[in-house]
Amino acid sequence: MSVNFIGMINARRVSEIHPPTGPAVDKDYIRRFAQAHEAGGFDRILIGYFTNAADTLQVAAYAAFVTERIGLMIAHRPGFTAPTLAARQFATLDQLSGGRAAIHVISGGDDADQQKDGDYLSHAERYARTDEYVDILKRIWTADRPVDHEGPYYRFKGAFSDVKPVQQPHIPIYFGGSSDAAIEVAGRHADIYALWGETLAQVEETIARVRAAAAPHGRSPRFSLSFRPILAATEAAAWAKAEAILAETKRVRGQAMLGAAPDPANRGSQRLLEAAAQGTVVDQRLWTAIAAVTGARGNTTALVGTPEQVAESLLAYYDLGVTTFLIRGFDPLEDAEQYGRELLPIVRAEVARRTRR
Repeated sequence: MSVNFIGMINARRVSEIHPPTGPAVDKDYIRRFAQAHEAGGFDRILIGYFTNAADTLQVAAYAAFVTERIGLMIAHRPGFTAPTLAARQFATLDQLSGGRAAIHVISGGDDADQQKDGDYLSHAERYARTDEYVDILKRIWTADRPVDHEGPYYRFKGAFSDVKPVQQPHIPIYFGGSSDAAIEVAGRHADIYALWGETLAQVEETIARVRAAAAPHGRSPRFSLSFRPILAATEAAAWAKAEAILAETKRVRGQAMLGAAPDPANRGSQRLLEAAAQGTVVDQRLWTAIAAVTGARGNTTALVGTPEQVAESLLAYYDLGVTTFLIRGFDPLEDAEQYGRELLPIVRAEVARRTRR
């Protein structure tokens, strides 16, 4: 099995240790950020969805314009754009980018965050809507004649798109969510199931659950896992760097007067906190301190060590069936450059060696 690496870009510099500054859309930063990932050998970049941030499709289109090869993974929440329109939007981007688009479907696990964009459906209803939504996307992308549809959440007659994706049969569908409802929908639709950086035991369990959900549909999804690698020339220096990141995270949170991290509503964050409850360091170098401090808001677990040590940890997950790693740093642009120089080549070389055996 080959291995793929996904990075993540933002429209401006921001992370747990860098409060957002400057314009909300920094074109120069987007360009340098996207090009750094391409130069570093990443396969794809994620453009995340945030209720207060720049539109993901437009940022992705600009990133495609300033790069030549790298794939685009656009986080997309069903419910805010009609699926017939979203299908045309993504197909258009796939055409303009030369077949580089992918959609990362996120149903939303936080009621308060969903309500910022006017979505008041319950958690279960959101996943039922997602199931219908993704089914419509695939039908519009592949239809050779107008489509009629009448379901619980969407109704239309004669929908058709002249614009078809370059990628056939359709644009790759990444899917996130750790609840039972999410796993069920992922089994029907996910080409790549994405989870956050959990322990080896948790990941093995989730892979088994998703495979079991996909089997009745004759499907076999691939798996993506997200981490925040912290690298240094020696293990001691890497752990010192991690402690400095933790201290700065606490300082930034204090300045923002955020107080104690709230209990997360989404199952993915809860699972990261369950990992953190096992200890600050699990499985030798899975570092959970940032997840514990921030309430696991997003993928907040790290792998800490030298590039060789972190590569060894990634390969342990590869042995469980993970073939894609979404990695991003706390110094976002600088860390992406370091990963490209020091981490990706090691992992790829070892995967190639194993494949030749």
